[in-house]
Amino acid sequence: MSRRTTVLDEVTLVGLSWGPMEDRSVPLAVLLHGFPDTAHTWRHLGPALAGAGYRVLAPFTRGYAPSGVPGDGSYHVPALMHDALGLHRAHGGDERAVLVGHDWGAITANGIAASAANPFRTIVALAVPPFTAMNPRRDDVLGWLRILPRQAAMSWYTLFNQLPALPERTFERLVARLWRTWSPGYDATEDLALLAESLPDRDRRAAAVGYYRAQPRRWRLPAGYRELAGDVFAAPRVPLLYLHGAEDGCLDVRWARRIGDALPPGSRVEVVEGAGHFLQLERPAAVNERILDFVAASAGASPPGGY
Repeated sequence: MSRRTTVLDEVTLVGLSWGPMEDRSVPLAVLLHGFPDTAHTWRHLGPALAGAGYRVLAPFTRGYAPSGVPGDGSYHVPALMHDALGLHRAHGGDERAVLVGHDWGAITANGIAASAANPFRTIVALAVPPFTAMNPRRDDVLGWLRILPRQAAMSWYTLFNQLPALPERTFERLVARLWRTWSPGYDATEDLALLAESLPDRDRRAAAVGYYRAQPRRWRLPAGYRELAGDVFAAPRVPLLYLHGAEDGCLDVRWARRIGDALPPGSRVEVVEGAGHFLQLERPAAVNERILDFVAASAGASPPGGY
């Protein structure tokens, strides 16, 4: 593992990397983390993809040190999508490229999967399905309604993170609670220590919480990202692998089990038993196997387009 710095339009991103990053004949894989987590969440998948013949880049997303705080102050999903597309360009990605995202990274990957600007052949999302797949279906409105009360209770933190100052002041207790309840039984000691290194002060913690504060304030989205805004809530255009932990304490597993045919042909949806929200850390062998199998299966697919 090494580190790689990429200067983009509004932010400098530092990432962990595996494989021959200088050899652009080798296909690129970009791995995006979520909250409250860091690029180290890919410490199992990164080497596995490199061993499968990819050069792998896992950035600390905007606001998470050692990456920079964005000059435009935007933590909107289209800004995150813009960063992922920028990484693809900056590192000579081509139509063979792979994009994997977890949590906020999954939301980003889902948006790119819905975008005409998508240059990635293979897209994998963990723990958050495309928003369109969570919409009520005419044949199962009651089933959809049954999920809402539990999900509302599980999503209390999204409202808490809208409060001024308090989430930053209580950040250590907040994130420890989230890891404990989202992935029951998983020892997050190492991950919380890595998170503390990445978000060491109030400004950095405000950046991480800013992901939540930005979304209801769409009018603040900088003009440079607006062409991607419509993709965030759109249906994927390309086949998608979606993985969800059976014991996820953040997003009810019933969302994954009701996706059905809401994804394009060729997509796969799998529930990983014995895993919670951070399934790539809790069941790395099982998650890696599913991702590598999907990547290999999609290797012969036609290119998704480009931008």
